[in-house]
Formats: sequence, structure tokens, C-alpha cells
Amino acid sequence: MMTEERALFIIFGGSGDLAQRKLYPALYGLYFQGRLAKHFAVIGTARRPWTDDHYHEVVKQSLVGAPGSAHQKTEFAEHFYYQSHDVTDAAHYVTLQKLASKLNLQYQLDGNRIFYMAMAPRFFATIAEHVKSEQLLSPDGYNRLIVEKPFGRDYASAKQLNDDISQAFSEEQIYRIDHYLGKEMVQDIMPLRFTNPFLENVWSNQFIDNIQITLAEDIGVEERAGYYETAGALRDMVQNHIFQIIAMLTMEKPSRYDATAIHEAKRAVLAAIKPYTPAQVHTNFVRGQYVGGDNLGLSYREEDNIAADSTVETYVAGRVDIDNDRWRGVPIYLRTGKKMPAKTSRIDIVFKPTKDNILPTTGNAPVRANVVTLIIEPDTGMHITLNGKEIGVSDAVSPFTLDHALDKDELAKAPEAYQRLLLNILEGNKLTFTHWDELAASWHFIDAVRNVWDNDKADGLAFYPSETMGPKQADELLSRDHRTWIWQGK
Repeated sequence: MMTEERALFIIFGGSGDLAQRKLYPALYGLYFQGRLAKHFAVIGTARRPWTDDHYHEVVKQSLVGAPGSAHQKTEFAEHFYYQSHDVTDAAHYVTLQKLASKLNLQYQLDGNRIFYMAMAPRFFATIAEHVKSEQLLSPDGYNRLIVEKPFGRDYASAKQLNDDISQAFSEEQIYRIDHYLGKEMVQDIMPLRFTNPFLENVWSNQFIDNIQITLAEDIGVEERAGYYETAGALRDMVQNHIFQIIAMLTMEKPSRYDATAIHEAKRAVLAAIKPYTPAQVHTNFVRGQYVGGDNLGLSYREEDNIAADSTVETYVAGRVDIDNDRWRGVPIYLRTGKKMPAKTSRIDIVFKPTKDNILPTTGNAPVRANVVTLIIEPDTGMHITLNGKEIGVSDAVSPFTLDHALDKDELAKAPEAYQRLLLNILEGNKLTFTHWDELAASWHFIDAVRNVWDNDKADGLAFYPSETMGPKQADELLSRDHRTWIWQGK
């Protein structure tokens, strides 16, 4: 039987884009499934002088296209309350506490409170300070804090941010959200690795030649120009999403299936990725920026709110090496970029080629390597490339692929990433969130790369035409190791 969760959500930034595009539809998904029913409430706070009625209309507008009747959506929206709020004004937190106490009794919430910081990180410390000083923390139920990226701009700012919010919340209460960890195929990495002996027993440098992670977008910077000029692809995609995927792929088998053991396994493998020297950065990382042209749209530097001489990267490719017994010698190649030929997120695990092949091949070509491919989006599934006999009278070896793709009905059963992660928070399940130690380890590596690029300025920035696979230097990164990218944009 499905359990109904009880909680009060206090969303700082309740009028913002994140709340309307992701949070309200995700909460409604839980409501539609029965995980939220009578015993929940939401307080949205922001500077805008909205009324509750206007807030209800905003919430319902965010649900256009969602399943369910208009009546269901109206009933859902009636659980939402709006407070115009200045995060620097202590008096507003006193008012917020009174409303929270009232709703706790009205909806029988057992004192459970979830604080969601859907605002710019510069406000996190102020909010945490007032939440504690104005006694918004519940003395009865649980208190949980959700923090969105970007969590800092480097290790120093991330640590300061962590120290600030830790004045009010303990590490056990902090949920650093990374929506990639809520995606179906990322969630499937542990079951695939640890419940299939034919994979678990070859998941090491004895059998794996290299790992490739590709997070490609076919769009440009669009409305995120202001943020992107301060972040770039390295901070936006590599420091969080890609490093978390690396940790999931390469960590040792946890001693048990719980958050503490899994976070320790992830922390240990990330600590084994040593930051590069400046010379190693130049050798192992490539940065690029898209340019437009006829039928290709604007160049990055021509986009609104982008500096005409910007050196911010819209593309990153790199090689990461793990210095431990399991993975030493196995390069992990990563790339992410905007204005690439297609949108795709995928992982390719490339196995070592067959040695001393005795079987004939077409044209004496080498036997293809086995590849396990996890497709995260836009499709969801996996492919395994194997070798067998060519069809017909020939004895030649030929590759073939085993495919497993989720169909529309299966995908409909899979919750959207934010819906899954919000349910995990309601359940107190921290498996799919980022621990501070993991974040610190990734920042140490990223800082070493970022510092070199900041010192180089425009030197080393490669330009690539929109709708291509990125700068040629990204291909050279692999070709010098006598390897190629598996995904070629099709």
C-alpha cells in the first residue's frame, strides 16, 4: 500500500523559473500518485506582492499538460500559500514561522519541514541564519534543507557556503540536489554493476579499455547567458553531473545499500582522482566555444548579455585518470557542449579488444571491441555491442548489438527526475544526493583546470562551428591514445 507523506515545503524563490518548471509539476506528480494527499502544504516566498489566489493560478498554469482533471489540479493548488518575503528582513521570518505553525496544525504535518533554496546562492547564508535565529526549525518533526547548484564557484566559495548553511543544518539534513542522479539510467548503474556477475567480474582495468561520458546539447546558451558567463561548461556540467556519474561508474561495491556506505565509496574513488598540474591540464583538457554562420544561428559572442570578447567555454573535453588498483591505466574521457549535432547523454564502456584472434574477419579488419552503452536521454536504455558470425555462408566475424530500450509505456511509469528526488527527500533517503566530501573532491580537481584556463585567457580556446562535434582537438585527445569517440553525432 502506498504511504502518504506529511510535510510542509517552504520554497524560497517560489515565484521563480525553477519552481514553476520543475518543482510544482514534480510535487503534483507525487500528489497524483497519492504520495502527497491531504497532509501537505507549500509556502512559496519571493519579493513579488502576490496573493494566494494569484499563486494558485501560477501553480495551475505550471501543470498544463499534466494528467488529471481540472478539479484535481485546483485541489492540489489550494495547498499552496504565498508570502511576500525579503530574505534579509528578520520580521518576515517571524511572519513565516507563524504561518508555518498554523499550517502544521491545519494539515496535521507532524512538524515535518522541508526548506528549498530555489534562489541565487548568495542568499543561502542569510536564509540559513534567519531560519535558525527566528526559530523556523521545527522542534518536533524533521527539518531538511534542499540546495540547488551551483554550489560555489570553486572550492573556497563552496566551503564557505557549506560552512554557512551548516550553522543551521547538519550534514544529515542537507540534500544537495543533482537532477542527473534522478534520471532512470543513472539510477540503473548500481543494479547493472552489482547484480550481474558477467559485468561485475569484468568491471576493472583487466578488461575495460576506456570509459566515455558524453553530455551533449543541441541548443545554445539561450536565456541562461547571465549565468553562463560566470560559469561555463566546466562548472555547469563537469564539476557536478559528470563527476557524479564517474563516481557511480567507478566506486567500489559499497559494504551495504545505504547512503552512508554509498557516499563513502563515492568519496574514496573521487579522492583517487588527483588534480592536474598546469602542464597536465594543457595535455588532457580541451575547451571550445561555438560559432554561428549561415543557417547556424548566432555565435556565442553574439548572444544577448555575452561579452564580445568572452573566453567562456561552451564545450569541454578531457581525460581523467583514477589512481587506484581497480582503474589505474583506464582513461575516462568526458565531453559536454552546446550547439552539438543532437541532444544526447550517454555512457560508453569500451572493453579491451580480443587478443590473438583466430577467426576470419571481413577484409582482415580487427575484431570490434565490446561496448556497453547506457543511454540516459533523450531515449532511455542500453546497448551491448558483441561479435558473432556474419550472416550467410561466410565464417567472418561481424559485430551485432543487443538493445534494451524503454518504450513509451515503461517511460510513463518512470518518474521525472525532480519527482523522484523530492520523494527521496520526503522519505529521508539520501542515496541520490551529493555529500560535502564528494563535492570538495570534485572542486579540487576542477579548480586546477579552471585556474590554468583563467591564466591562459584566450590562449588555447578553440572555436567550433555550431551543429558539429566540437573542436578537432577533442578528437586528437583520443587519437593520440589510438582511440576514437564511440558517439559520432548520429
